[in-house]
Amino acid sequence: MDLFEYQGKQYFARYGIAVSPGDVADTVDEAVAVAERVGYPVVVKAQVKVGGRGKAGGVKLANNVDEVREHAGNILGLDIKGHVVRRLWVERSSDIEKEYYASFTLDRPNKTHLGMLSAQGGVEIEVVAEENPDAIAMISIDPVRGLDIETARRWVAEANLDEPAREQTAELLVKLYDCYTRGDCDLAEINPLILTPDHKVHALDAKVTLDENASYRHPEWEEFRADEFEDPREKMAKERGLNYIGLDGTVGIIANGAGLAMSTLDVVNQVGGAAANFLDIGGGANADVMAAALEVINADPKVRSIFVNIFGGITRVDEVANGVLEALKRVTITSPIVLRLDGTNAVEGRAILAPHLNDHLITEPTMIDAARRAVALAK
Repeated sequence: MDLFEYQGKQYFARYGIAVSPGDVADTVDEAVAVAERVGYPVVVKAQVKVGGRGKAGGVKLANNVDEVREHAGNILGLDIKGHVVRRLWVERSSDIEKEYYASFTLDRPNKTHLGMLSAQGGVEIEVVAEENPDAIAMISIDPVRGLDIETARRWVAEANLDEPAREQTAELLVKLYDCYTRGDCDLAEINPLILTPDHKVHALDAKVTLDENASYRHPEWEEFRADEFEDPREKMAKERGLNYIGLDGTVGIIANGAGLAMSTLDVVNQVGGAAANFLDIGGGANADVMAAALEVINADPKVRSIFVNIFGGITRVDEVANGVLEALKRVTITSPIVLRLDGTNAVEGRAILAPHLNDHLITEPTMIDAARRAVALAK
């Protein structure tokens, strides 16, 4: 479960990690009230689970009440990479002398925890890794032994952080590791971790992913779920037991298997289109599952064509074909459907569909051909 920034900061605060004073706001008036309470200047920040907020106009500095009203009004309802802003985080602005990066995540191959620390913060860590990999100090942490303050101090020195920040950062890293482990996170990231001109260190941002497998230990996580603004498409899919993620394109995707679904997205992109979703129906391509999948995709107003990409292994293609035809009796589909069917009993499956093919129900022999046809129809 990915948290919004404000939720991540609230989670950090539970473990004693210093964050900027602030609060959430769902309306312009609430944003003004928070700003008046924490004191000017403030930063008004869009709360969406996607990067690039600043470039999209979702992060603004406000020096007075009029500026808060202007910025809050402009940001609420803003579309940032397909995510509509419905909530703001308004926090006291911080003067910044230096920006750092710190995170903990899983190192699955080595069965350890991985800590990353850099004196170059405020930019994407992937950029730092590519342009100057030596600027990232990494540490492997034995889950049994954990992270002590002496190890944290050596780590901070290796990362070459500024002297005034070192002791505070070492102490903060121990707290962040505690949050990451005791708080059952898959990722706990601060970017940037800042040093202020008066030599105080605190988290200016928070990116936290919680391990859903540990939710039984954390009944308090329900408050995070209650605060989520769920994509209505994803909510609809979840109610139907479908593995669905909404995207921003115009080609609806149905595939059997996560790997095939990801490949389908790539091929659609390769031929000049954009997927409207990721939808993996797994091995259950019967009429009920297919009807549910088509219903969810059909409800997306951006969809202009639907690409059904099935490779029959355990799933038999003739059963898929019958499932598609039965589903079309149950759901009125407004977009043309392009099918690529291959694998077990593919010949039989195509024969079942043959009498029903028309301008609205189309088959193509290969994945690339089907992608091209679906993209052309979407345009």
